[in-house]
Amino acid sequence: MIECFLCITPPPGDERPTEQFPMLPSMHCQINYSLARAHTCAVSLPQHTGLRLFTILVSLLTMLRLCVIRGVCRSFSARSVSRSRFGVRILRCDREPVPTGSNWIITTRDGSSSSIQVGKHPNRTGSRLGAQDFIRESIQKSKKEIAALQKSRPAFNPVLAIIQLGKDDQVLEMNKKIAAEIGLNVIHICLPRECSEDEVVEEILKLNEDSKVHGLVLHLPSAAQTSKILNTVKMEKDVDGVSDINVGRLVQGDVSEGFVPPLARAVIELLDKSLEGKTVLIVGENGPIEVALQCLIQRKGGVAVSCVWNSNNLQKQADIVVLTNGKPGEIPPNCLSPGTTVINCAAAVVSEGPNSQRRDVRSKADMGVGTLAAALRMENVVESSRRWVERQQYKQWNLRSLKLQPLSPVPSDIEISRGQVPKPVDLLAKEIGLLADEIEVYGKAKAKVRLSLLERLKEQPDGKYVLVAGITPTPLGEGKSTVTIGLVQALTAHLQVNSFACLRQPSQGPTFGVKGGAAGGGYAQVIPMEEFNLHLTGDIHAITAANNLLAAAIDARILHESTQSDKALYNRLVPSVNGVRKFASIQLARLHRLGINKSDPSTLTEEEIASFVRLDIDPATVTWQRVLDTNDRFLRKITVGQANTEKGFIRQTQFDIAVASEIMAILALTDGLADMKDRLGKMVVANDKKGHPVTAEDLGVTGALAVLMKDAIKPTLMQTLEGSPVFVHAGPFANIAHGNSSVLADKIALKLVGEGGFVVTEAGFGADIGMEKFFNIKCRVSGLCPNVVVLVATVRALKMHGGGPNVSAGAPLPKEYTDENLKLVADGCCNLQKQIQIARHFGVPVVVALNVFKTDTKAETDLVCQIAKDSGAFDAVPCYHWAKGGKGSVELAKAVREAANQQNSFKFLYDLQLPIVEKIRAVAQKVYGAEDIELSPEAQTKIDNYTKQGFGTLPICMAKTHLSLSHLPDKKGVPTGFILPIRDVRASIGAGFIYPLVGTMSTMPGLPTRPCFYDIDLDPETEQITGLF
Repeated sequence: MIECFLCITPPPGDERPTEQFPMLPSMHCQINYSLARAHTCAVSLPQHTGLRLFTILVSLLTMLRLCVIRGVCRSFSARSVSRSRFGVRILRCDREPVPTGSNWIITTRDGSSSSIQVGKHPNRTGSRLGAQDFIRESIQKSKKEIAALQKSRPAFNPVLAIIQLGKDDQVLEMNKKIAAEIGLNVIHICLPRECSEDEVVEEILKLNEDSKVHGLVLHLPSAAQTSKILNTVKMEKDVDGVSDINVGRLVQGDVSEGFVPPLARAVIELLDKSLEGKTVLIVGENGPIEVALQCLIQRKGGVAVSCVWNSNNLQKQADIVVLTNGKPGEIPPNCLSPGTTVINCAAAVVSEGPNSQRRDVRSKADMGVGTLAAALRMENVVESSRRWVERQQYKQWNLRSLKLQPLSPVPSDIEISRGQVPKPVDLLAKEIGLLADEIEVYGKAKAKVRLSLLERLKEQPDGKYVLVAGITPTPLGEGKSTVTIGLVQALTAHLQVNSFACLRQPSQGPTFGVKGGAAGGGYAQVIPMEEFNLHLTGDIHAITAANNLLAAAIDARILHESTQSDKALYNRLVPSVNGVRKFASIQLARLHRLGINKSDPSTLTEEEIASFVRLDIDPATVTWQRVLDTNDRFLRKITVGQANTEKGFIRQTQFDIAVASEIMAILALTDGLADMKDRLGKMVVANDKKGHPVTAEDLGVTGALAVLMKDAIKPTLMQTLEGSPVFVHAGPFANIAHGNSSVLADKIALKLVGEGGFVVTEAGFGADIGMEKFFNIKCRVSGLCPNVVVLVATVRALKMHGGGPNVSAGAPLPKEYTDENLKLVADGCCNLQKQIQIARHFGVPVVVALNVFKTDTKAETDLVCQIAKDSGAFDAVPCYHWAKGGKGSVELAKAVREAANQQNSFKFLYDLQLPIVEKIRAVAQKVYGAEDIELSPEAQTKIDNYTKQGFGTLPICMAKTHLSLSHLPDKKGVPTGFILPIRDVRASIGAGFIYPLVGTMSTMPGLPTRPCFYDIDLDPETEQITGLF
């Protein structure tokens, strides 16, 4: 062993004793070295590699580092004693250790290799580098930046999270002290030293997902700093800059989204002016700090050389030696030339455990590389916070449209869909300004969008709001979805205007029944169309589960109340668990509604217990039905309770199609989780035997329903064939419910498109149904005001309204619909004129979109457009999006953009304070054209009952056929002089509307003789679906 005695000489003019010379506190140093020579080489890492090679570059870093130390051979004899694990101990001439993390210049060597003196180099002006100045500047800079951030966002608090494994040390305290000084909030998570790698990773993942945390520091022993742990930290929170992605970006020269390791930066800050042309020896284990140092040194004009502690032949005599982490061996004195600068960073890199042999010697005035690294680490946290705040601001879209190459003849919908490769949904989300933590990806082409976006962009002005409605349709449909998608493709891909389509999720009933899918058609589709039409992200299944849970709860409660005493019911409803008996929170709410202000179950009287446990549901008044997302006519009336276990409790009930559930209507109208939970609790499922409403809240099931719906409340992001964004969310039945996509999807889309952008949403069926409910129900709830109505018409439907023969799905069209017939078209335009009149009654400009089929003639399309304009439409435009994509709807897009700038005098049809009967009459007369209404005795009784129960101020949602303006499906055109019969009135209290039933209204469709499922198949080898349309 060669023991090195180091003499310290203060700078010129410093009269203080050596012991009082300010020293750097971060590291231990001990020189116990034997010296030899080693073959070394400098490696220049690429700085301008393209992004596509980024991953490969990171993977090759280890191999590059091995090249640096390839010349290393035999090891020295193990003659050293008291070898430290943690660094180099530099001894003063009085044999007291010098504080580590310090920077010293070696000046002389006596030739015997028995001692080295450290002091002021004859050719230098001082022995100290300006660490204290750097630290002071860094702290002040961070303070100013935090103050600026909080000035722009007063509620903002930057947060640093520290995960610690093992005991506290001074490096940790230094980080916390500087964080506190500059105004960072610190979350300090202390884990037991015996924690496994997976347990540490689990904690990191939690902090990764916490949007309130802006920086994450891992304060772990070196043995615990595995690649898996380091690379689990999100790049944007890796303020130590040690993950592969951050190091790779540094090597590539791009740290715009990452960070430079603060320790490496601290070394460079101290050496910056002395690096040009100098050789820097980096001694220690290979790792991200070494790679970062190599890269930064080379960029400053230096030559970086690396070796490990146990290198055999250190040939290179360096100008600067940087000691990083690792286990030191013996370094020969002849490796250290006179004037060599030595920086020991070891203790700044690792936090060691209780068996450490190191001995810290620090004073209050101590400053050094470790303290500077801590200050720079906090700079990184502040920079991360600034980036986070910047990301919260609205971003201009950078949308890349997908190119279309339309074919003629137009292939099938599924062939077109499959021929276009959608963008990865996370890329689409980034293009339209969504943050990474605002989406939940489902596969490659779908993602849920979190509602937190509404809070982030609450100050952002909304875009223009466009509703697509239609004339009274044929059973074949007239292409509202196709027009919606074609319009959005035209706006976004061809006019470069931010635009969003908001569509309903289709039910699987029609998909496998008659109508087929609802993803649009031809070259105006949502893709992948099979994913759109089948399951999507499971929202309808969640609604089915929630609906049927409530149905099961109703029948179970009736059974248990009919077979148990009050005491038995009470003991089961409020059981003793581990000797403790207490009410659930939802039970306390029920007690409060009953006027029982008690929280101790033992204090209720017998009368209060009876009132609490008995809902006394009248089975004859149960209105809540089970649902299924399949067309099944044999479930329209069923009997339940026939098993012996149900003890004779039998009642008749029915199944509805899943999208007819009130829960679906609630999903479409809610504005957030709290509102949804409140609405779910208010759902009236029956009356008790005294005529009072019984709700889901009374049954105690509200919280469970909200849990089942917690993911369904988030809109699903997809895209069109041309890469335009689409929200698919909710799909309430358009006859017994309001038939519109969700309020939440519209609100989020309006924020994302920004001022000047367009959100295009669709209303079910004709304007007399879907549009009227959009205005009178959806707009009342959302507070949104539409700018334009796009009214979709087809020559085919107009001919039907003009007296053409009936059409049915699957049957060939009669020649009247395939040959030119101007008289039928002109006669049928009366329905178009009526629908324009309805839209204008609400004070909104109307643009007619004529969805052109290949059998339509120019004379027919010109006639329709002229009649529409003469009838009050702002414009009327033929559309060819089915065959040409967005290019075929550019003229429609221009007309809509111009109409959206017109004066808007939107108003509701009726005042909510009117009696229920008068609101029904207003819709019947002003929208349908009825002479009057006729109430059945049952309907009148229901109206009186709802008014008495306090529901009289709810809006009206008429449930009638969509095939006619009247209640009779065969009455085409514009029927007049009819009396609209109201046979029953029901209430969706949670959704927030009263729905009168006009005529006979089925809520469970049936399958036809030849359903669509005959053509739907799966290739077992390719897993491709065929037959969807």
